[in-house]
Amino acid sequence: MVTIGVFDGVHRGHAQLIAAATRAAAERGIPSVLMTFDPHPSEVVRPGTHPPQLSTLSRRAELAQEMGIDVFCVVPFTATLARKSPEEFAHDVLVEQLHAAQVVVGDNFTFGHKAAGDVAKLRELGERFGFEVEAVSLFGEHTLTFSSTYIRSCVAAGDVELAAEALGRPHRVEGVVVHGQKRGRDLGYPTANVSVTTHAAVPGDGVYAAWFTVERSGNEPEGMEIGRRYPAAVSVGTNPTFAGQHRTVEAYVLDVDADLYGQHVAVDFVSRIRGMETYDSLEALIAAIADDVDRARVILGAD
Repeated sequence: MVTIGVFDGVHRGHAQLIAAATRAAAERGIPSVLMTFDPHPSEVVRPGTHPPQLSTLSRRAELAQEMGIDVFCVVPFTATLARKSPEEFAHDVLVEQLHAAQVVVGDNFTFGHKAAGDVAKLRELGERFGFEVEAVSLFGEHTLTFSSTYIRSCVAAGDVELAAEALGRPHRVEGVVVHGQKRGRDLGYPTANVSVTTHAAVPGDGVYAAWFTVERSGNEPEGMEIGRRYPAAVSVGTNPTFAGQHRTVEAYVLDVDADLYGQHVAVDFVSRIRGMETYDSLEALIAAIADDVDRARVILGAD
């Protein structure tokens, strides 16, 4: 039983595909396989066009396992694979490599060189090669199609609540904590400067209420537990008050003062508190940060 797609974000539409695949696999008594690609196909077909990434490969694997998938299969997307015709893709990948008995795809699925194959073509090839095909609609409430493109647009606009509605959970950004300018500590709000993963879909500039988690580490930071989520106020932007030039993701973890340098962390964005603003004085900036922290406490129920 194979379900195919990039599965960036593993959103609610993907969850429908996965549910169909695991259900069919259980009925047949065979393993369920989620097949994804790396790198993103667009980067191979049109170099330099890799879209902002909603989830890392490891996060996709984790979510797929939570949803009942038995095997998470990553197929390297190469120029050679991109040139395969629909017939070659079905025979070489689905039949020869994965021995698919049934394939579950979205009803807008395309495959093969220049996306020449669609669901009708896949069904035709299934009859020839001996596998069944199930196409699942990815429409949600109010005929909204759950799609990674839609979610990316929400994230870019800073509307992390709409993104969470389509994802089925808060949007997550991962990375390693690195040394920054240390201005937050001087202001009384020390922040973890997160160097996010390559191509990560970072929310639009602003201040957010979020959950902060130390994902994995050689050493557990004193005062924090690995895997436990902590409330945080997170700033995304260039720090315009200080004429910054580079966008950063800086998390002030509420009521925690730990050495986080080098830690791999995750930031789950819950709600946008405000846009990014420039302040005329440090006093005004500190007062705004204090208000941000208070609002984050309320939003996250961390009073």
